[in-house]
Amino acid sequence: MNKISDAFNHGKAFIGFITAGDPDLETTKKIIKSMAQGGCDLVEIGIPFSDPIAEGEVIQNANIRALKNNVTTDDVFDMTKEISKEIDIPMVYMTYLNVLFRYGYEKFLKNAHDCGISGVIIPDMPYEEKGELQSIAKQYGIEVVSLIAPTSEQRIKVIAKEAEGFIYAVSSLGVTGERSEIKTDLASITKAIKEVTDIPVAIGFGINTPEQAKKYSAISDGIIIGSAIVRIVAEHGKAAPEYVYKYVKSIKDAIK
Repeated sequence: MNKISDAFNHGKAFIGFITAGDPDLETTKKIIKSMAQGGCDLVEIGIPFSDPIAEGEVIQNANIRALKNNVTTDDVFDMTKEISKEIDIPMVYMTYLNVLFRYGYEKFLKNAHDCGISGVIIPDMPYEEKGELQSIAKQYGIEVVSLIAPTSEQRIKVIAKEAEGFIYAVSSLGVTGERSEIKTDLASITKAIKEVTDIPVAIGFGINTPEQAKKYSAISDGIIIGSAIVRIVAEHGKAAPEYVYKYVKSIKDAIK
């Protein structure tokens, strides 16, 4: 069985995101370890890309810093393989379709499997076009995580019915980034998803405080936080692991 389901076996899940290679790959390893120790149930590892169209300024800048460090996809594979020996929680890659396309679907997914990766999240891959990638991913036990946005409307149930791993419910229109207020009717979206599948639903985009985490974990199976963690890394650099640990623990404590 794929490890992604393990993230949802101990109450509400906390999924944390980090950009690989920001500020450097050695620090990324330490940050991922501190996220696991702080209470993350699953870690999303962002593979740096020059045009991360779903990302706001905080994660865009993290991608730029990593690329300036000449971090390649192969470097991220090597780093992941090392950290997978030190933590037990599942890990997924979050990146863009061009990264996989240029690398080669088969080669990328085989390497991901060999590095201990359980799934991939590809924000710019339309639901209608995921079949080719998913068929190869299945051969390597990699689950392709589906995103459902507030604009999905009639497509919500269609996407949910075919989902695997977990469903990434996008809280707001626009790009990633911390938000003081989320106005989307996420309870209705979650309800519509749950009518057609038992796959866990995690809410992401915008959540950044313990209060928000508690509120949105109450209507879902878990929450996803990226920008707030990446901002801590930007502020503290190589000293970030201890600060990330404290932040992750505060979120996990709020959703227990």
